[in-house]
Amino acid sequence: MVMVRSESEVDGEVEVLHGSNSSDYDRVKELKAFDDSKAGVKGLIDAGVAKIPRIFVRPPDELLGSGSGNNLIPNLVSNLKIPVIDLGLTASGSHTEPEEHLINITRCNHKEILDELRRASEMWGFFQVLNHGIPTSLLNDMLEATRRFHEQPPEVKMEFYSRELMRKVKFSSNFDLYQSPAANWRDSLFCVMGPDPPCPDELPVACRNVLVEYSEQVRRLGFALFELLSEVLDLNPHHLKDMDCAAGHLILCHYYPACPEPELTMGTSKHSDPDFLTILLQDHIGGLQVLHQNHWVDVPPLPGALVVNIGDLLQLMSNDRFKSVEHRVLANCVGPRVSVACFFTTHLHPSTKIYGPIKELLSEDYPPIYRETSLKDFISYYDSKGLDGNSALTHFKLS
Repeated sequence: MVMVRSESEVDGEVEVLHGSNSSDYDRVKELKAFDDSKAGVKGLIDAGVAKIPRIFVRPPDELLGSGSGNNLIPNLVSNLKIPVIDLGLTASGSHTEPEEHLINITRCNHKEILDELRRASEMWGFFQVLNHGIPTSLLNDMLEATRRFHEQPPEVKMEFYSRELMRKVKFSSNFDLYQSPAANWRDSLFCVMGPDPPCPDELPVACRNVLVEYSEQVRRLGFALFELLSEVLDLNPHHLKDMDCAAGHLILCHYYPACPEPELTMGTSKHSDPDFLTILLQDHIGGLQVLHQNHWVDVPPLPGALVVNIGDLLQLMSNDRFKSVEHRVLANCVGPRVSVACFFTTHLHPSTKIYGPIKELLSEDYPPIYRETSLKDFISYYDSKGLDGNSALTHFKLS
């Protein structure tokens, strides 16, 4: 349940936290002290904080669900439900077998699946999938491995702490710590797993074996989804894969500690994803919400399910046929919440490929909406602005 307090209550608390005489408050100093600790948000909890530091306090209008000035309704709406799609995929064998034998698509309901994917991708941009081909036991192991990494002694995690852009394996808290107006109550382990994965020895021992297996399984699911989404666009099934949409992926293992003042901050602030496609594994706690029809709609955890959402680049390539929608994660007082996000992108891999609206989807009546861009330029712009609540796609629209 989401508890929403009155604007005067939140305004009052933020004023107290910010202090009426805040001339002695040095935000940059506090950010740097938090960063230099290399302990993340989990380190604050371990230190026994009873109130969140000021760097985490969100603007009152955002906490009340009003976002960037829109009249968003913060309460959940019972008649708005995230689509749930049974993919009818089955897994067979281990990752050492030939790839074409690992996931078999049940063709008897193929058209029905395409119709459901079309509605979900064009109207919601978010959906959950069942019978996706990844064993439930592996999903559980991946969540547990993520929890195990983040709950290690701080000195072990510190070895991986970094803000180095091109580093393939790193632990940090808030990639946009110095850009965003407020920090999020979340720590992350970042691992680039394709197209050039790190050596296994570079991965943390706490999650190494499970991460490698999960990476391979989720990569295959991504292949299957890109084939289906190509067909939804009335293209050859291999079209999106041939455009390297599935050529690379990175995995983010998120940890959201229980927050002493969840009403004053966010687990993850409002944003859309700067990739082609995201596949998310979430635990039982919940808190993920999607912006749909001007309402924040809950994405309830379903046993054995994975959450899939369209990324900014796929909306650009589909010329707005598919929707990359804004979403957020609420802070909570019962955590820790754990999730594992797989982003299909190659932005850390050198590439000269240029992406724009797919030519086969354009016509005189349906001209391009976006200009072409490289992955590097798109990600550079996205990272430079941080999670500020504004879509990066606006920057790439044709006038």
